[in-house]
Amino acid sequence: MSKQKIELVPPHGGKLAPLFISDKIEHSKILDRAQGLKPIFLDSKSESDVIMLATGAYSPLTGYMGRADYESVVEQMRLYNGLLWPIPVTLPVSRQVAEALKPDEEISLMSKESNQIMAVMTISEIYGYDKEYEARKVFSTTDKSHPGVAKIVEQGDTYLAGPIQVLSEGEYPEVYPEFSRPSETRAIFEARGWRTIAAFQTRNPIHRSHEYLTKVALELCDGLLIHPVVGKLKAGDIPAEIRMKCYRAMLDNYYNPETTILKVYPIEMMYGGPREALLHAIIRQNFGCSHMIIGRDHAGVGDFYGAFDAQEIFATLKPGDLHLKPINMDWTYWCYKCESIVSVKTCPHDHDDHLMISGTKLREMLEAGERPPAEFSRPEVMDILSKYYQDLKYT
Repeated sequence: MSKQKIELVPPHGGKLAPLFISDKIEHSKILDRAQGLKPIFLDSKSESDVIMLATGAYSPLTGYMGRADYESVVEQMRLYNGLLWPIPVTLPVSRQVAEALKPDEEISLMSKESNQIMAVMTISEIYGYDKEYEARKVFSTTDKSHPGVAKIVEQGDTYLAGPIQVLSEGEYPEVYPEFSRPSETRAIFEARGWRTIAAFQTRNPIHRSHEYLTKVALELCDGLLIHPVVGKLKAGDIPAEIRMKCYRAMLDNYYNPETTILKVYPIEMMYGGPREALLHAIIRQNFGCSHMIIGRDHAGVGDFYGAFDAQEIFATLKPGDLHLKPINMDWTYWCYKCESIVSVKTCPHDHDDHLMISGTKLREMLEAGERPPAEFSRPEVMDILSKYYQDLKYT
């Protein structure tokens, strides 16, 4: 009797579109050609976008957005063809650089950090844009203390558009054994017989509230994908290599390996709150996930967004915009009377009986030299983080 084929949610737009050139002969030819092209040096955000495009995580995009798609995304959260897309994927350059280029010209895209050729791009458009307008629409603020706004202010004032052929995924496949492309996670899910998979997006070590959220989601789904960001974060966030030690410790000790996998992806956080939550959902659908956990202040920063704005934006979507479904989770905290992590829906006790838990509070305690209590996070995680912050004092 043949095994029944697993039907996962379809990729966004219907088909995965990985842009990495895997054929060795073709790769070599394109790389040789790239050596003689005008180089454009990528900032960290543009470089992370190249890698996201390479893997197919940004499917169905085939490169950096032209004006029609850009304006439609900024104004309506949709590509020009109507497909949901909440944050523009663009390649900024200075006006001086742009003046030396022309449409239909091929250029090489190079990592500013490693000086490596990342991709070849054929320019389809060169266009200017309004930085303040983009910031206000995408991030709901023009305050330069917002990391996403600051990035727009600092970048070039002209965008280059066009399809790309990717030659490198950077250091990620070598540095992270957990690096995985959408086609690969889909194959894992199918091999395990999972039809429903909950994704957990994180840029912090997993504390008790995170553990609660993920295990509630796992009761609802066949499998759980813990999927942390390993691209660039804002200053003060815990580095990826330290967080990876924490994630591995959690999976080794507190998660069922038959129902949980850990993979990473190299997006650069934009701290775009509700719009970024939608982008994360599109990415997770491309990875094969049917659900995604949306907790308090998903992809937020400071006080720029309401605690549950990222949940509410999903209610504004049209039928068919996404196949992935959000799993909305309320405030969670440790209750000393319940002696467990609880939520406002499950706990009858007063605030005085609660220990509020957050990544920000965790960092603040560790930076002050305090070891957070056992109710905050598992001891294996606290050992790793306490050592990291202790070592910081002497570097």
